[in-house]
Amino acid sequence: MALLARATAKNPAEWTDRELLRCVLRSDARGWSELVRRYRPLIYRCITKVTLKYAPSLGSADLDEIYADVMMQLVRDDMHKLRIYNPSRGTKLGSWIGMISVNAAYDFLRSAGRRPLLDKVDGAMDPQEECDRTQLDQLIEKERWDHLNSLLSDFTDKDRTFVELYYQKGLEADEIAAEMQISLKTVYSKKHKIRAHLVRCLGQLAGDSPIADLALATA
Repeated sequence: MALLARATAKNPAEWTDRELLRCVLRSDARGWSELVRRYRPLIYRCITKVTLKYAPSLGSADLDEIYADVMMQLVRDDMHKLRIYNPSRGTKLGSWIGMISVNAAYDFLRSAGRRPLLDKVDGAMDPQEECDRTQLDQLIEKERWDHLNSLLSDFTDKDRTFVELYYQKGLEADEIAAEMQISLKTVYSKKHKIRAHLVRCLGQLAGDSPIADLALATA
């Protein structure tokens, strides 16, 4: 508590990574806003490093979409990915968020049919980090969707089903269309509508205008 009190008394830009993380995990709006301000450029750099190498023609809307996915990964399930970050292993918070961002970029390329044979960016991770990434992926598979479900409380049953099929089960668009008995066009329409709504929710949670702008960009 004393550490948190000292942190909140300072300018957020002066917080250490530990102080920042404590504030974020306590759902302090200043903490989340500072995390976005501090690491938004890093997230985009990590995304761009992957996409420029393997999909240089990718547009800004696609980069924004990957960024939105990163932010959703950080906040969902009671910020599980931030809670399992362990600074005692010598990894900086920025490196942890960067690793999540790189993985998100690869996931996007894979889902778009453009994933390269190479599993990681040259020099992005050493073998130990690659092992950590596998362990992280295993933990993510066991995550509960409690926090995301709270964001979906005003969704219809059909929209909640879509979120489960697309985000949790990772089904392809044609598989979702067949499962829900809707057209492929409706799948893409729902995807953008739901993504925009979720990002707006994150923007309201963060109180940070760049996320709100992102919601409009991805609508």
